[in-house]
Amino acid sequence: MTQQKGKVVVAMSGGVDSSVAAALLVEQGYQVTGMMLRLWSEPGMETYNRCCTPAAMANARQVASILDIPFYAIDAKDRFREVVVEYFLDGYAQGVTPNPCLACNRHIRWEYLLNRALALGADYMATGHYARVEHAQDRPVKLYKAVDPEKDQSYVLSVLNQEQLRHALFPLGGYSKPQIRALAEKFNLPVAQTKDSQDLCFLAGTDYRSFLERHGRQQDTPGPIKDLEGVFLGEHSGLSNYTIGQRKGLGIAMPEPYYVIRKDISTHTLVVGKKHQLGSSHLSAANVNWLDGKTPRDAFDADIKIRYTAKLAPGRVIPDGNDGFSVEFMQPQRDITPGQAAVIYKQDLVIGSGIIQGEAASNDNFHPVKLLEVTS
Repeated sequence: MTQQKGKVVVAMSGGVDSSVAAALLVEQGYQVTGMMLRLWSEPGMETYNRCCTPAAMANARQVASILDIPFYAIDAKDRFREVVVEYFLDGYAQGVTPNPCLACNRHIRWEYLLNRALALGADYMATGHYARVEHAQDRPVKLYKAVDPEKDQSYVLSVLNQEQLRHALFPLGGYSKPQIRALAEKFNLPVAQTKDSQDLCFLAGTDYRSFLERHGRQQDTPGPIKDLEGVFLGEHSGLSNYTIGQRKGLGIAMPEPYYVIRKDISTHTLVVGKKHQLGSSHLSAANVNWLDGKTPRDAFDADIKIRYTAKLAPGRVIPDGNDGFSVEFMQPQRDITPGQAAVIYKQDLVIGSGIIQGEAASNDNFHPVKLLEVTS
């Protein structure tokens, strides 16, 4: 008989990743319980919310039955609406581009759900994220990138603190996606060929602009389009309709392409420039989370990822001793976007992360973006 290793709650979604995570932990000898969150959806859109549709709930229950583990559905609609959806709406209202997955992981999965897992007597909580965690006695828990760089999700887990990491298990971190699908077949799970979705769950397949409009947060007031020298080029339809680096749909006729450089919320101006004017060698970040719980005293060299799909870029990280850091990149980086996370790596090890404020703290248009300060 396999020796029990401890109690673990698996955050299940009805998809292949979390289902295989649960199966692997059962196989490894853990006492496993499945939990699935009921998240907020717009009225009438419940069947399109990719995280918790009725079909996904049925899949998760079926997988739990096959694995012979208890299963619970936890209502998190109000908390999710208050924390994640408001974070998304407020971000666009401030003229930034938020990543709601950061807020969801920090405050819903690894706070709201973790607290319920611990209340059930669990030692750990596991998810189907592709990342690796290393627990060692009397030393800080370490978070590493997944073995498969194409699936690595350490970026969105960089907001976790030591207390959360101490209870974290990521069974999929050493596998590729094809291997996970093969394991689902091996475990006879009916979700083996479930498709991945890249959309934000609460958008339910709709465009984010229409979502903002329906909830009254769209920055749809027209304003000036200017180049970096302040020359008026035209009028935009609302700052929410544009993203950093966007080229198409600017509505200005110029002899060569222009790109969105930044959005100045204070003057309601869309600043654009030519391709060679894109990018910056500097950024400033706040709301910092150092994963080992200690703020570095000195500057250090590292690799930085400025959004989930971005490539790692080498640079010099300069902590400010408080709640922020700046980065000096070796090469200019396009698409440095306020509201996204700047995640710091040393090879595969996650060092810390912060919310991007702008290209430099000295920028005249710099306004602190405090989007993850949510009280429990």
